[in-house]
Amino acid sequence: MSDVLCRVALDAMGGDNAPQSNIKGAVEAIGLSDKLDVTLVGREDVIKKELEKYEYDEKRLHVLHAEEVIETGDPPVLSIRRKKESSIVKALNLVKQGQADAFVSAGSSGAILVGGQVIVGKIQGVERPAMAPIMPTESGISLLVDAGGNMDSRPSQLVQWAKMGSIYMENCLGIKNPRVAIVNVGLEEEKGNNLVKETFPLLKECKDINFIGSIEARNIPKGDADVIVCDAFVGNVILKLYEGTAKAMLHMLKKTFLHSFKTKMGALLVKKQLKEDFKVLDASEHGGAPLIGLNGLVVKAHGNSDAKEIHNACLQCLKFKEANITEKISATLNSNE
Repeated sequence: MSDVLCRVALDAMGGDNAPQSNIKGAVEAIGLSDKLDVTLVGREDVIKKELEKYEYDEKRLHVLHAEEVIETGDPPVLSIRRKKESSIVKALNLVKQGQADAFVSAGSSGAILVGGQVIVGKIQGVERPAMAPIMPTESGISLLVDAGGNMDSRPSQLVQWAKMGSIYMENCLGIKNPRVAIVNVGLEEEKGNNLVKETFPLLKECKDINFIGSIEARNIPKGDADVIVCDAFVGNVILKLYEGTAKAMLHMLKKTFLHSFKTKMGALLVKKQLKEDFKVLDASEHGGAPLIGLNGLVVKAHGNSDAKEIHNACLQCLKFKEANITEKISATLNSNE
């Protein structure tokens, strides 16, 4: 236990495939890194029965009973207030109380966003935390911020997200001096809506980031920027369109390969390479989206997460803790410029 670096509170009951995939992911995570300690939060009898299927280090995998579950359709604010015995609330409280370094859930997005702010709390100086999913690109990955937390935003908030996204991208994902761009309908500085027009000069003057100007949506998949800044309405549209387009492309490709005997033979020849190339589009490779700007790490995994995405989310928490992201964001936003 002395070698453990990151303690993760995992919502065992959240998501379409809970609790099976969440429990399996937790077992895999501690098997992949001896620096991880995971607490499965949820209905104890259900969790323990599922754990009987696995062999694991009992010193680094624990169970905390939580009788209630916040369902996807439950009102987020009311649920956080009233369902004190839910797996989300009890797991978030472990982070608040310093008994865990990070929280992971594939459950209700709204409850996670509300609970993260109300229970874990914001870093001093942060106006609003932001959801920052990783986006696959031709050249690697980009970080989209915000993609779910703040539908109506102010220019000062977008500037903070650019700074926080840059810190996360450089220290967690290894992209040195990440290129920051704001989503716009053109490359010219005078284009855009009022939010973009007001934010652009602020980003341009910011010395903490490598701001390269505007980015059009069609250039996001090319990887023309490393940190992509926008309000959550725009970000969520981009994210959903991205996911839908990827699924449609894969479906069309599969349909083409199954069209005839010749195409089936061709599919066999390129199957291995295609599988490797399309691996970057697999959400499970990235482990969910961090809610950056809080006093502890909160990671929202996809609702249909499998065990692979859950264990990668836990490993992402370890990287976050090793890189001291919370402390670096706090130091950057509270420094005297």
